[in-house]
Amino acid sequence: MKLKFTKMQGAGNDFVVLDGINQRITLSAAQYQVLADRHFGIGCDQILLVETSSRPDCDFRYRIFNADGGEVQQCGNGARCFVRFVHEQELTPKREIRVETAAGVIVPRLEDDGQVTVDMGPPRFLPAEIPFAAPAQALTYTIDVDGEPVEMSVLSMGNPHAVRVVCDADTAPVHELGSRIENHASFPERVNVGFMQVLHRREIKLRVFERGAGETLACGTGACAAVVAGITRGLLDDSVQVHTRGGDLSISWQGPGHHVFLTGPAVTVFQGEIEV
Repeated sequence: MKLKFTKMQGAGNDFVVLDGINQRITLSAAQYQVLADRHFGIGCDQILLVETSSRPDCDFRYRIFNADGGEVQQCGNGARCFVRFVHEQELTPKREIRVETAAGVIVPRLEDDGQVTVDMGPPRFLPAEIPFAAPAQALTYTIDVDGEPVEMSVLSMGNPHAVRVVCDADTAPVHELGSRIENHASFPERVNVGFMQVLHRREIKLRVFERGAGETLACGTGACAAVVAGITRGLLDDSVQVHTRGGDLSISWQGPGHHVFLTGPAVTVFQGEIEV
């Protein structure tokens, strides 16, 4: 079958976006892997599927598939690309839309300066909601990784995140430790692993090892999780600039009971057609 696609990126986190409204899309996990393959396919961190929502209060349904073909609940950088895609493809005239996801409803908005802001909803801290195997909620947790104690904050932004505070993000063992934490038995659905360096109270540097994708140039939900973790630990103020390897993101959170807001770029790279 031939599929039309759009290649997009948000702060270097790159996506293949598929219009599931004007074309019928029924792909297997193996076929999503082919699309994501950088040598034999198009190449991306995630595939985003735009569908009609089943909910009367939502404009669209948003599905996300990692490079390994597995479906996940949420992607912040992808959400920004999503709203730009549906606007550019004239699927809606709205600059702010309500989008159904597996993790709940999100509200992305195109700003006048070309940036995109997404209401990511409130963070979740209860271990059962993350999910994370712990007897009770705590500010930080320590797990055993191959005989070594590793301290981290753990929370959900619609998908699970473990956040490590490090002295230097550039030299942090992102690939070695990230992979082991991602697949740790404490995380039944695996986990995204962030390595956060606090530069000062309104600025951090971040690298994220994403489940099913490895290290990416940026991770929107990872940036949200890192800032939330830093705020809850008293390390950060309520509005923070996040430096990733692919660009800068802005995160704001007023504390427990409030929603997290993510602002950053969303860029269309090219469009094409592929035989799957």
